[in-house]
Parts: sequence; structure tokens; C-alpha cells
Amino acid sequence: MYTGRILTFRCDQPNFMTKTRVLTGITTTGTPHLGNYVGAIKPAIHASQTPDVESFYFLADLHALIKAQDPRRVQQSRLEIAATWLALGLDTDNAVFYRQSDIHEIPELTWLLSCVCAKGLMNRAHAYKAAVADNEALGNQDMDKGVSMGLFGYPVLMAADILMFKANKVPVGRDQIQHIEMARDMAGRFNHIYKGDYFTLPEAVVDENVEVLRGLDGRKMSKSYDNTIPLFVSEKKLQKLVRKIKTNSLEPGEPKDPDTCTLFQIFSAFATPEETRAMRADYENGIGWGDAKNRVFEYVNEHLREPRERYNALLEDPGHIERVLQQGADKARAEAQPLMERLREVVGLGRFV
Repeated sequence: MYTGRILTFRCDQPNFMTKTRVLTGITTTGTPHLGNYVGAIKPAIHASQTPDVESFYFLADLHALIKAQDPRRVQQSRLEIAATWLALGLDTDNAVFYRQSDIHEIPELTWLLSCVCAKGLMNRAHAYKAAVADNEALGNQDMDKGVSMGLFGYPVLMAADILMFKANKVPVGRDQIQHIEMARDMAGRFNHIYKGDYFTLPEAVVDENVEVLRGLDGRKMSKSYDNTIPLFVSEKKLQKLVRKIKTNSLEPGEPKDPDTCTLFQIFSAFATPEETRAMRADYENGIGWGDAKNRVFEYVNEHLREPRERYNALLEDPGHIERVLQQGADKARAEAQPLMERLREVVGLGRFV
């Protein structure tokens, strides 16, 4: 789920409720880049400003510990990601913005789910199978070499994130369908064992409309490929990175295909439909790559200028960020606490009086 990227859940509540719930987890292992912004942050910010949407956005810092064991890196990433969302206009009055680690009910629910989750189910998890395959390819005798219990059991923590806040329909990429099926399995087993409808069984909906931004080398923009453009780098650094974007050898005056061009994709992710059509015409008329890169830099830089200033100001005021996150945690726990109190009673861990 949270392997260095952002994943958005849209949780349509039962018919008697009027709001659509959006829940998004952001892994705190790095610095947000343009791909994160286009694929998840931008639509999520828009959702947070929509009255008929109930938004839950959290820093998935417990998940981050699976791969990041540098405390300074995790702490700095949490600060940078929180500042990013606030700088871009997250409406924290309409949305619930919190750190996963502040909601103590989530790891408690993770344990309850672990106690009904079959080990065989975890054996089939994509991340675990990939780690085993890597060990096999390297000729390691121990197929579990380098596999922590965090990596092995992280789908349970992911299930707790979803089930805690009653996700119903969950749009995901195809590679995430398995995680929703696992959450369904755990929820169903718990409901069956304890004879009740304690959890909503989430349904995976493949979202084909989520845009995947390409990086400097033309592949998917990803930290693992080292091809990202960080969202709030300096103006000078942004210009340098845009100039590094891979293009073909077509000369100025030769028509170019915008649909296969990373530059055009980045530009259109920020531009209006009219501006995108004008840029498409320029490609057909043979715009030079130097001119195209200058135009993309200037447009994106202008778009990010004010958010960049707010971001830098927020980094200088971590106390404000902390207060916002604590307020969000209070809202999230107001929903999580009653559910956990009920579940403790159900499994036999309730108070005697």
C-alpha cells in the first residue's frame, strides 16, 4: 500500500449517509514530487474543499518504518509532507488531517485483525512474494532473508487503516486490488468468528482515470527510479531538472507527438484545457525542444511559486503544523475510539464494570 507513494481511497458510505468519504495515506519516507501532486495530492485537495465529501488524510508513518529506519529521515519527511499538503490548500476545517501514529486504536485494531488473519493469506501478498523471489534469484538459502514482520504483515495494518473508518468502495490501481481483497477477508473472518457486522467489507474499484506522470527518463515518476522532480525545489533547481527531461532527436520545425512526450504530459497536468490545446498545436507545428522545456519550466514554476513560499514558511513554523495534526488526530480518534471500545467488548477485552 504505502511503498513510497500515495494511495487514495474513495469510501462511499451507505445510502442513508449523504457524504462521500475519501481516505488517503501518504508514506513518510521521502519528499513529495510532481507525480505525487498530479496523481493524488491535487485531486485530494480538491475533494477536501468539496462540501459533500468527508475527507480523511493521514501521514502513514507507521508504514514508513518498514523500509525507513533512519529516524531523521522519517521525521523530516513527516514535516515536509504535512507542510506540502497545507501549502497546497488542504481545507483542514472540512478534512481530517492526522498522523497514523497518533491514532493508537489503529495498531490495536491491527492486532485484533492479525489474530483472525491466516498466515497463508500473508504468504500470498505481493510484496512478500517479491522479496522471496529476489532471494531466490540471488541464490540465498534463506528465502526470508531481509524480510521483517513489518513487511510480512503490513497488509494487516493497511486493512486496519481502511476498516477503522468504514471504507466501502475503494478505487485503486490494479496492483492494489489484492490489498482490498485481503482487507475483505480479514473483515469477513472477524465478523464470522464474533457473529456480527462489525466491519464494512470494502469493495475494490479499479480507477483507470488516475494519471501516472512520467519522470525525467520517460518511465513512471518514482523515487525508486531516481527520476523525480521534487514539488518544492528552488526555481533554479526546477529549471535544471526540467532541462534534463528526456526527449527525442526531432529538430525544430519537425512535427512532434505530444501524447508520447513527458514535457507535454507535465504541462497538461497543470495547464487549462485551452492552454493544453494551444501547446498541442505548437507540437504539431514543430516546436523546438529547448522552447518546449522553457515553456514548461516557466508555467510550472509560476503555478508553484505561491505554494512554494507557503511551504517554506510552514517549515519554519513546525509548531503550527503540530497543532493542525493534533486537531486532526482528535477528530479521527472521536470515530476510532467508539469502534475500538465495541470491539474490545466483542473479543472479551472489555472492562469488568
